[in-house]
Amino acid sequence: MLESLFGGLATVLALAPLFAIVSGIVLGILIGAMPGLSPSMGVALMVPFTYGMSPMIALILLVGIYIGSSYGGSITGIMVNAPGTPSAVVTAIDGYELTRQGKPATALGTSIIASSVGGMFGTLILIGFSVPLAAAAVRFHPSEYFAFAVFGLATVATLAGDKWIKAFIAMLIGLLIATVGTDPISGAERFTFDLAELSDGFMLIPALIGMFALSEVFRGIEKGDFRIARVQSVSDHWPRFAHYWKLKWVTLRSSAIGTLVGVFPGAGATIGSFISYGMARRFSRNADQFGNGSPEGVTAAEAADSGSVGGAMVPLLALGIPGSATTAVLIGAMMIHDLTPGPQLFVSSPEMIYSIFGAMLIAQFVLLGVGLAGGRLWVMVANIPKQLLYTLITMLALIGAFAVRNSLFDVFACLGFGLLGWVLRRYDYPLAPVILGLVLGLIAETSFRRAIMMDGASVFFTRPITVTLLALALLSFVIPFWTQLRAIRHRA
Repeated sequence: MLESLFGGLATVLALAPLFAIVSGIVLGILIGAMPGLSPSMGVALMVPFTYGMSPMIALILLVGIYIGSSYGGSITGIMVNAPGTPSAVVTAIDGYELTRQGKPATALGTSIIASSVGGMFGTLILIGFSVPLAAAAVRFHPSEYFAFAVFGLATVATLAGDKWIKAFIAMLIGLLIATVGTDPISGAERFTFDLAELSDGFMLIPALIGMFALSEVFRGIEKGDFRIARVQSVSDHWPRFAHYWKLKWVTLRSSAIGTLVGVFPGAGATIGSFISYGMARRFSRNADQFGNGSPEGVTAAEAADSGSVGGAMVPLLALGIPGSATTAVLIGAMMIHDLTPGPQLFVSSPEMIYSIFGAMLIAQFVLLGVGLAGGRLWVMVANIPKQLLYTLITMLALIGAFAVRNSLFDVFACLGFGLLGWVLRRYDYPLAPVILGLVLGLIAETSFRRAIMMDGASVFFTRPITVTLLALALLSFVIPFWTQLRAIRHRA
């Protein structure tokens, strides 16, 4: 494996891959620093612009955007308490307090170091675990693929907290949308209403762009909040090495927590950041400083946030199951470039896998250098007028949707998914379960029917891995229901 990894590193050290890494990191930081633009939205907007690229360069660019935007959200959260991404909300708790105390550079410096270390930790875990996991998954029966997909869908309910019912409904919406198109086994058309454009179902990219990008624009227009968060330049000094050394244990612990949480489909960076922040506060000798400008709080949130990127890539590459909304977008990008994510990719295109590994390792050093060098510039991104930002997002979204098949139908589909996402956001329904249902629905259906045709229905009760995963999926659904029932009885 080391020989293959070195080969991947040698491949990405060429001019074109390095340019893609740097461009992805810079674009990602800019996207993340704009309040309202999430990593998934940024990656979805950029996918159409990769059509003319080679698959390797395209994926390296998109993964760079994913890594950069995961860090970029902390910048505006620290400077003006306007987190650019949902996971950066946790960073802003102590980061903005440090800024109010006249220490914005301390907060930004702590954030970028923790982010780089967390990202490196997550990438190393990705390299160490995805290869043997994929090797085992190559031998999986279709019933086990079905069980994995069901488990991925069921974990949404466990990790949605009090919103588990809404998350479950959103997931069902995604599954319903996934049934549109031609039956993968029989070839019969379903819910196409005699529209030829629907014979292949809804294209994933217009759906993703509309759901994440346009819905945010519609929500911003509905609120009518076009105020600009004015950010002043950074004036104090960056921390010295001793400052970072004091935070070494909380950095490593939080990186591990973020990576572990990121591995579970549907968990996401936000949950990892909150769990890591709570653990850091519990083990800290200065717990009373949390919420009042604690560097440990900033470190815990950012290390977990970036660590979750590598964790979320594990099920994506090894099993073909998205670990987050952003990796769901990456699945769409891989399919556009004729790559099938999952264990077979390790067999058919191992050079692609190790090039991604190498690019993610190098990207952490690029992130560190760009983050430190441009810290005084990134904070000014928040000064972009909202009217201009919304116009730019809408333009990119519609152009990207049209570019999938040069079809106006996809543009209208993109607008339709944007309206759907806006309605769901308005009533506090999460969007990630919709995407998980849309992506995993086809995997679950196809695997289920293949397993039945091969060995009959009894196969779901006789194969140990299948039974275990289905039992875990059932528990993932029952636990939130039982917890809520106990809470109701306790209040009564």
